[in-house]
Amino acid sequence: MNILFWHAHGGWADAFVRGEHTYLLPTTPDRGPFGLGRAGRDWPANAVEVSPDALATADVDVVVLQRLEELEFAEQWLGRRLGRDVPAVFVEHNTPKSDVPHSVHPLSDRSDVTIVHVTHFNSLMWDTGHAPTTVVEHGIPDPGPLYTGDVERFGAVINEPVRRARVSGSDLLPRFARVAPVDVFGIGAERVPELYHDSDGGVSGAGDLPTQSLHESLAKRRAYLHTTRWTSLGLSLLEAMHLGMPVLTLGTTEAFRAVPPEAGAISSDVDDLVHAARQLLDDPDEARRRGARAREYALEHYGLPAFLDRWNQVLDDTVSTARRRSSSSAPIERTVR
Repeated sequence: MNILFWHAHGGWADAFVRGEHTYLLPTTPDRGPFGLGRAGRDWPANAVEVSPDALATADVDVVVLQRLEELEFAEQWLGRRLGRDVPAVFVEHNTPKSDVPHSVHPLSDRSDVTIVHVTHFNSLMWDTGHAPTTVVEHGIPDPGPLYTGDVERFGAVINEPVRRARVSGSDLLPRFARVAPVDVFGIGAERVPELYHDSDGGVSGAGDLPTQSLHESLAKRRAYLHTTRWTSLGLSLLEAMHLGMPVLTLGTTEAFRAVPPEAGAISSDVDDLVHAARQLLDDPDEARRRGARAREYALEHYGLPAFLDRWNQVLDDTVSTARRRSSSSAPIERTVR
């Protein structure tokens, strides 16, 4: 198939573009948020940059949306109506942000665009009304069993840990730093010491590293910390498990489905996690055993082949359903932005 989709969530797209299709990525001269293209990513050759002008005559089998604004851009650039002239699905990456559990999804009144949740928790918490829904859980390109754990420090990956302190749980990190220093990777990680005015330096920013360098650096730490209070499901957690790291995970949202206790520790009681952190620090052999279990579970439940197979099913069903509908309609006026 020829699939139109935007480079919106780089980690998710890293897996999505590794399928058997041609992936058309809108690309504008300013490389803005709706024209980012590949953005220098080391993606397969079937991830192709395409200008908005070229989309008017492009052979597009299905549109995979990830942001509400993309509905307007897609119809303007294609000159076709989504759900009628060209099949479309909407990937919901996020948990509801307000009025939980009464949050109504913005596409709840559409029966022609399937909402694809990335976790079962998201599917449970969003009120999607009459919209068809399904779940395709995450898949991760396997970075390999890189874990050594020989550095007696903990690692966490948190983008914007200061602005998102409550959501990401970065305010909890000093409690783990009493056991061993915590290194925070990610966008804006260098600002994390600003949160802890009385800190003795136990929590430090380790930079926003390229993916391979990040994996290599993380894998040296004794354990991975996942402290996010409210999230869909952090891809960095699944990557750490693929690396063979033991994970200390706050038991919120989808985490209880994603992390078995024998992969490290999972609890909504932070004291439980701090106690487990001490055990892993004192017993590197146990840390390796739990890390091996984390990798085994991640490969079984969040491996790339199953992710791509499930997406193939969704795309095939979407296109087949659209073909059964009457889709005769006049083209809409097209405006290039």
